[in-house]
Order: sequence, then C-alpha cells, then structure tokens
Amino acid sequence: MILDKLVLPFEKIQWTHWEGRVCRVSGLTVECTGIAPKVGEMCEVISQDNLHHVFCEVIGIEDRISILMPLSDTEGIGYGDRVLPYRKALCVYVGEYLQGSILDGYGNPISPLNLPKGKELPITNACPNPLERPPIKQVFVTGIKAIDSLLTCGRGQRIGIFAGSGVGKSTLLGSLARNSEADISVFALIGERGREVKSFMDDILGEKGLKKSVLVVATSDTSPLQRLKGVMTALTIAEFFRDLGKNVLFLCDSITRVAMAIREIGLARKEPPALRGYPPSLYGTLSKIVERLGNTPKGSITSFLTVLVEGEDFNEPVADTVRSLLDGHIVLRRELAEKGHYPPVSTLESVSRLMNELISQDHKKAAQKFRVLYHSYKSAQELINIGAYKAGSNPLIDEAIQRIQAINSFLCQTSEESFDFLKSLVKLKEAVGV
Repeated sequence: MILDKLVLPFEKIQWTHWEGRVCRVSGLTVECTGIAPKVGEMCEVISQDNLHHVFCEVIGIEDRISILMPLSDTEGIGYGDRVLPYRKALCVYVGEYLQGSILDGYGNPISPLNLPKGKELPITNACPNPLERPPIKQVFVTGIKAIDSLLTCGRGQRIGIFAGSGVGKSTLLGSLARNSEADISVFALIGERGREVKSFMDDILGEKGLKKSVLVVATSDTSPLQRLKGVMTALTIAEFFRDLGKNVLFLCDSITRVAMAIREIGLARKEPPALRGYPPSLYGTLSKIVERLGNTPKGSITSFLTVLVEGEDFNEPVADTVRSLLDGHIVLRRELAEKGHYPPVSTLESVSRLMNELISQDHKKAAQKFRVLYHSYKSAQELINIGAYKAGSNPLIDEAIQRIQAINSFLCQTSEESFDFLKSLVKLKEAVGV
C-alpha cells in the first residue's frame, strides 16, 4: 500500500535529540542528567564557552544520574555544560598496516601519525566459546633455554611473569618478542614510566622486534580509564591478527597496573573497597581479560603477563588472583638478578601446567632429574658453603655438587642469544647427565 511506503521511512527517523547537563564534577568523575545512556557508551561534554570538548565513558548509573569518566581528565568541565550521548561504545581501527606501529591506549596512532583507518571493532569483545577452543597441543618456542626445556609452553597458553620491581621483567619480554616463533607480537605497556617507553623500543625490543610488533602504550600519567582501555585495545588488535590465522604473542607489562586502574575506576563509581582497597569487580574484570586470550579455530594468542608483586609478596591479592586464572607462572627472583644470573628464573618455584601434555618421555625424564638435583643442592647449599657437608652422606647431593656448575651455566643466557627447541633439550640433557 502507498501508506506503508510512507510509514516505513518515518519509522527510521530519529525524532528525539538527547542532550544532558553536567550537575556535578568530583574527583575523576562527572555526573549529569538528561541523557539516559547505557553503561559503556561514549559521551561528549562541551563546555559553555565551547573551548573544551571532553570525551567520556559511562561507568555507572544511579537513579537518574549518569556517572561519566573522562578519557583524559576533568579539567575545563563545569556545572551546566552540555552532554551529548553517542549511543556506541569505544572502538578501534585495526588492519595489517598496524604492524610496526605505536598507539596510545585508545588506539590513536603515536608513530607513525598518518596511519590509515581500517576495520572498526569494539574493544570489549566477548570471550571465545569454551567448547570451541581447540586443545593446546603444539609447543610455543620462546628461544630461552630455561623456559623451553623446564617450563615448556604451548601455543595459546597464558603465562604470568611474577617479580618485584627492577628484576628484569621488561628485558625478558623483549627477549620473547625478538626470539620467539610468533608471527607477530602485540605489546600492552600499561602504567610504565614515560622515559622507559623509548628505551624499551630502542634498547630492549630493538629494530628486529619492533618490525613484527604492535605497541599500545598508556603511561603512568594517563587516566585510569586509558590504562584499562589500553589493555582492551591491545587485546582487540591481537584478536584481529589471530582471526587472520596468525600465531600471535601477546605481552602485557604489567597486569598489576591494570588492576590498579580497575581499583581507581571502581572507587570512583562508589564500589566498596575490599582487600587492600581493590573493589569486588577486580576478579571479574581480570577474568574477562585473560579469557579473551588463547586458541580459536582460526589462530592462537600465546600470552605472557607480568605481575609486579608488592614488597616481594607473591601472595598479595593481584598476584594471587592472576595466578589462579593463568595456565602457569614464571617467578623471577631478585637474588638471582643481583648475582648476574640472567634470566633470573626461579625454576623450582615456576610451573607450566601444560608442560607434561606437550613433551616427550625423554624430555620429562631430563626435566625431572634437573628438579631433583637442583632441589637437592639448594636444600644443602648452606652446609656446602660453610664446609659442613661431608661428601658421601647423600648420593643425590654428591651428584648435584658435581653438576651444579653445568646446571648454572645451562640456566644462564644473554638477552641476545636464542636457542631452538631441540638444542635447548640437548643442553638440558648434557647438564643433568641423561
């Protein structure tokens, strides 16, 4: 009917124009009325003098008041400013052109500045269906002897690197990016000091590593929202390359800074503080981040997430939560780093939960003998150092003393060196005499 042809176009017209007003600015948040948004949607706050245009995200709704958090800061926002809702969540442009580029926490290019606009994707994607995840059956070669032979990882595995400040987490990540077998590496540098970004690119990652990497940077001076969105943006980019069938390496330094951003946002939206001030939403948010990683039928994302442990306490809330979500953990010890032992991996405290499913019986036998010998030596080290141990008292300790120099030599490796998987296994067998 002619009437139907007239009605259909009228149904598509958006007759209402929503515009709210700022009613309160406090701390990190802006409160407004009159826009009826959904949590996660974007808004724009325009100052009355039209000099400040501040983009915000809706982080909470209380009665008829919308709680917004600016993507930058609240400077320039005042009572009565206009608020325009966009009715969409934050998105990022992705494409193969991103390889070798550096972005901020929202996906805006830092270097080079003239990147094209590719496919637009929301940064809060759903986690893969657990029933559609392929099992982890293929070894992921890192090029680091101590990890490949004693803490063997698989493609799609999620590993935590636990250490205090200044122990060598970033250096280890740089070695992984340069030497691993990944097709592309995606870095999320969250909460880092500004001066460290350039040195990380030039000295740790290097030209070789940067060529096959994408860096998403949200330094410590950025807003908590940008630090949280930074890891989401990096995840979305990693998922894009995974869906192209690539073997992706995802590196986050550090997930602790992400947890701190979650704490700031949670307290700003009036969540009750729990242990050490972290809100109840911490576990759920970290779970969603971790579960987006891993294998799908299209490709894989193998991930290494650094955890900055406060006061060398490996059981503090963030470390404990992250460890429970991951498929293994690598512990770096300060006392090893102080001795010039690189990488300072504490092999007896570290574990890969999938190692036994990935390696051969010969490999298992060599790794088990290493742990027995190394543990035997460590348990008697004080007696050995003061000359109180009597040779012949314990056959295992006697063998450990004979082989400790070869074992320590095997565990050490410069950041420039790289070993293939078979060579790492041969070196392990030589060290333990299998």
